[in-house]
Parts: sequence; structure tokens; C-alpha cells
Amino acid sequence: MISSPYEKYRQNAVQTSPGQLLIMLYDGAIRFILAAIDGVDQKDHIKSNTNFGKAQTIISELRATLNHSYEIAGSLEKLYEYMNYLLIQANIKKNVEPAEEVLGYLRDLRESWVEANKIAPINANEARHG
Repeated sequence: MISSPYEKYRQNAVQTSPGQLLIMLYDGAIRFILAAIDGVDQKDHIKSNTNFGKAQTIISELRATLNHSYEIAGSLEKLYEYMNYLLIQANIKKNVEPAEEVLGYLRDLRESWVEANKIAPINANEARHG
């Protein structure tokens, strides 16, 4: 029996594949962008700024972990860079349209990774995506 939250976390970490972690990163970025959009709609600049920043951090991490031995990595890198640009514009201008564009890209990428993970789960030696 798992006795503490830390032990439960460790157990879950062992059971979570790199593919699942990648999907979780996409889920987090999507969740933070939705919260940021809500902040813009409510004119809560602190909420929108904080959540746009969290989404940008995740996208930057996705970009940093690309495996450039795969041809698609270059395209993903450009897409991640563009998504961060759009989030900066959304945050500066308090305009949800660029953020909604990013949501579309992230949802498509997430779904692609969900399908890819069903076909061929990513093993620990291929943890970097791309």
C-alpha cells in the first residue's frame, strides 16, 4: 500500500511512459491557454499573463527536447517557435485569437501523439520527441 503522496508520485512516475508524459505536456499547455483566455475575457491581466507564461514554458520545453535525428524535428521546432510568438502577441494585445490558433495546433499535435503512442509506444531510449 502506498502510504504518502510522495510515494504515490514516485509510483506513477515509474508507470508513466515518455509518450504519456509528452501528452501530459500538451494537456498542460492547453489547460493554461484556456485559463489565459478566460483571464483575457474577464479582464484579469494577472491571470492571463501568468497562464500565457506557463503555456510558453511548456512549449519551450517541448522545443528544447526535440530529437533532431528525426526529419520532422525541424518543422516542429519552427511550429513551437511560432506558437510562442502567437502567445506573446495574445498576451501583449490581450487578444484571444492568436491563442485560439495555438490551441488548434496543440490539440492536433496532442491527438497525433495519442494515436502514435497507441501504435508504437515510445520507449525510454527514445524519450526525446520529434
